[in-house]
Amino acid sequence: MSAVLTEEQRALQETAAAYLASHANARESRDGDQDLWQGIAELGWAAVIVPEAFGGLGLGLAEAAVLLEESGRQLSRSPLFASVVLAHPLLVRCATDPACRRLLPAMAEGRCTATVIAGPGLSPFVAAAGLDIQARRDGDGWVLDGLAGQVLDGDTADMALVVARLAEGGMGLFEVAAGLAGVTCNPLEAWDLTRPQAGWQLDGVRLAAEARLDSPGALDDGLCGALAATAVLLAAEQVGGAARCIELTVAYTRERQQFGRPVASFQAVKHRCAQMMVHLESARSALGSALAASSGAALDEIAVARVQAAEAYRFCAAEAIQLHGGVGFTWEYDPQLHFKRAQWGRQWFGTPDAWRAAVADSVLGQTPDTRHHGAQHAAGTRARR
Repeated sequence: MSAVLTEEQRALQETAAAYLASHANARESRDGDQDLWQGIAELGWAAVIVPEAFGGLGLGLAEAAVLLEESGRQLSRSPLFASVVLAHPLLVRCATDPACRRLLPAMAEGRCTATVIAGPGLSPFVAAAGLDIQARRDGDGWVLDGLAGQVLDGDTADMALVVARLAEGGMGLFEVAAGLAGVTCNPLEAWDLTRPQAGWQLDGVRLAAEARLDSPGALDDGLCGALAATAVLLAAEQVGGAARCIELTVAYTRERQQFGRPVASFQAVKHRCAQMMVHLESARSALGSALAASSGAALDEIAVARVQAAEAYRFCAAEAIQLHGGVGFTWEYDPQLHFKRAQWGRQWFGTPDAWRAAVADSVLGQTPDTRHHGAQHAAGTRARR
């Protein structure tokens, strides 16, 4: 986030920081996750980027980024990321008006949670050929088949918004309830315990005609833009996580004594903490630029924010472990939790290498391939040199 927040954004940040700090659940069992989500819904965070016409607050990505930064700082485990950050942009950008009016009000109130299935890693550079699920017509309705190996919050979401490969070509967006006949959900033992995942197997899942949520061609224009918006908010979460790693490291090295004085007084430790801060501030600046450009963000602004935040979080988490010494790997300390979250985040919503390649293709004027085509939609405009 930008260092310059509006008065409203500052108040939102303070509220989020206080609430999430008092309800931290990264080390707790999942029994209390629903209570945390209920509190989030009561605070109105589930409605933050839903347009007012559909029962939301109609705020922008900047306000959502404030929430995600604090969520990343506390490693919060809730449907906030999958249901709000991932599902809401997809519906707003790609679903028909009747579909949005039917689904978004309940989601904005927190009464219904959703996740998204849209190919491995939910990359903004997705193409129909890379999708996990196939849809074919069945009279007026549809039949869906396929396996999605890793679905965020897939074991608790009420429904999935499934981007499927159409038998006749192209893509379609479908609403699939979790308990529907033919849907098998298998929770996964994820490395990052703060980011629950599940495998979804769809075997002959029959859907009514209204379960298709998009208009023809809407996904071509909106899918990559929706996933790119999610990637920017993931960057905000990573900035929050990186900031927390620095806070933890500074606090620990001030307390830890070696040779009769605090470890923080050693020049080598100061240099490493300074490097962490440089990475963080670079990522924060890039995120601010992407958010300032809003929906008109060019490819390079989105890519820089995504890459800088991913690299900063990984670097800060790794350094936090090193500067904590042996205890940095233990369950009692948070750096290992942040490192796992940082490693996960690098692989989703377009890897840093994929974003770099997309920018290179655009700047060099290469003939558009699948990756470049997706990036152009994500940007909403041709990248500026």
